[in-house]
This record gives sequence, structure tokens and C-alpha cells, in this order.
Amino acid sequence: MLRASWQNFLADKRNKNELIISLILLAGVLAALAWFINYVENRQGVVFADPVLNLFDPIDLTWFTFSLIYFALIIAIVSLINYPDRLLFALQLYSLMAFVRIIAMFLLPLNPPEQMIILKDPFVEFFGSGNTLTKDLFFSGHTATLFILYLVSVNKIIKIIFLINTILVAVFVLLQHVHYTIDVFAAIFFTYACYSLLEKVKHNKVNG
Repeated sequence: MLRASWQNFLADKRNKNELIISLILLAGVLAALAWFINYVENRQGVVFADPVLNLFDPIDLTWFTFSLIYFALIIAIVSLINYPDRLLFALQLYSLMAFVRIIAMFLLPLNPPEQMIILKDPFVEFFGSGNTLTKDLFFSGHTATLFILYLVSVNKIIKIIFLINTILVAVFVLLQHVHYTIDVFAAIFFTYACYSLLEKVKHNKVNG
């Protein structure tokens, strides 16, 4: 089934060209995001007086957070691999979200919450990367990514799992004071706006 679905998908030259272009754009956006996040880290921002974060002291939920994230990513790959058109849409949506996130971070320079417990990616730490980043705040990329998986999922049960994961990770990054509350709320609205725009473009393309 996997081989047949991809053969049928790639048999259409337009799909093949769109996949190639989408992968190139994704690589470009990710490269731009990596450069921009390093730029943001060296830029002075403002600190919000967050009424929600002021209600509790931070707790370290790093391993819980990334366990949910990586679990969701694995499930997403397995569940979408038989649906190349939906997987392509997911890649395009992530690229658009990441591009919008660059603009949002540029327009709203922030310093991290004062009691922040740094969220260190265990996978990145294990393989040894660069500096730990703390200022890529507005809006929450972790929340947005998981919400994308919820939006693009084709299986109802998996869709519910992704929604629960999105909510849990959103709560966890707040409990750890990794993000301001507005970062998490904005992630949902920006991501859904990107989803709606891309769906409209796809609809117009099919009917145009």
C-alpha cells in the first residue's frame, strides 16, 4: 500500500514538482530560522509581567515535554506515510508556520521569563550542538508543531492523541516558565491561520 500510494502520487508530474519545490522551501526556511534564532539570542528584548506565571514557581518538565514531542512526531510519520498528499501539506504548513514565526519574533523581541528553567532538548544535547536558546519565544514553536500534527491528521483517534499532546506540552512549557502565556495562545491562532490560508490556496488550485 505504501509503495502504491507514492507511485500513484509521483506519477503526476505536478505532484512531483510540488514536492521538490516544497522540500527546497522547507530547507530554506529552516536555514533562515536557525540563523534568525541565533540573531534573536543576541538581541535585547523586554520582559512581560505575566499574571499566569506569577501564580506558581517553575518546575522542570523537560523530559516529559520532549517525550511527548518525539512520540507525536513518530506517530505522525507512521500515520501519514501512506498519505503523500497529506504529508506534503504538513511539510508546507510547517514551512509557512516557521516563516510566520520568524516575522513574529522579529516584531516582538522578548527576554525569557525571569524564573525560566531552560528547556534543553535531550536529543540535541546528546549529539552535542551549540548554545541553548532562550529567546525564541513568540510564538511557541513546540505548541505550534504539535497543533499542526493535530490539524493534518487523518485518523480520528490519532487526532485526539495529538490534541491531548498539544494541550499537555502547552501546559508543561508554562509550568517550566519556558514561555509566556501569550506565546502559547498565539501559537494556536497563528498556526490555525496558516492552516486556513494553505487550505484555501489548495482549494483554489484544485478548482481553479
